[in-house]
Amino acid sequence: MQYWIMGAGGIGCALAETLAARGEQVLLLSRTRPELSDLAWSQTTWHAVDNTDASAVAETCNQYPLPATVINTLGMLQQGEQQPEKRIEQLTESAFYNSLHINTWPTLAMAQYLATRLTRTDQLHFAALSARVGSISDNRAGGWYSYRISKAALNMAIKTVSIEWQRRFPDALIVGLHPGTVATDLSAPFRAGLSEGQLHTPMQAATHLLQVLDNLIPEQSGRIWAWDGQEVLP
Repeated sequence: MQYWIMGAGGIGCALAETLAARGEQVLLLSRTRPELSDLAWSQTTWHAVDNTDASAVAETCNQYPLPATVINTLGMLQQGEQQPEKRIEQLTESAFYNSLHINTWPTLAMAQYLATRLTRTDQLHFAALSARVGSISDNRAGGWYSYRISKAALNMAIKTVSIEWQRRFPDALIVGLHPGTVATDLSAPFRAGLSEGQLHTPMQAATHLLQVLDNLIPEQSGRIWAWDGQEVLP
């Protein structure tokens, strides 16, 4: 089978490595060339693409047949001077839009593109990495305004696309995946106080996520699933 992976951060590269070990073919889309093992490179085709640029993504993907699975691993919690907000006074319009641009828009853009090529009988799986902090009902700590809101918007986007796809592409599915806390650059400043076993390596996260995704069925589309197979409440 072929997989398309958007983003080559810690989880994106770990997914490519894990899939290569399984003998799968991977199309990896990222702005910078990833660091992969020789085994992974033997199974991976990489294109330099900005995944927030819908036209560039479409131009690249048009060169390939539709895969079995697409996984969007993009995510941004802090970037340059933009840091997670602890108080509402710290929220800026630019940070808010930047979070939406990176955390929400690429999934919608890829869903738009896939909709131009899917047929009613295609059994495609499309997953985007979400986060438990995007759950409205589970928000007990507050803060992190731009990140929380962009992930909540992502979850709503997934749900809304799933409703349309149930009518147009009933054998396809779109879901969110919560990887837990993973030892990547995104989580590096926020790991203090984690209990033993709460921090996963990227390779552990990739294995968990693929186990969940590979076993989902169209009736489970539109929902957010955690790395352990449990549903994340909206």
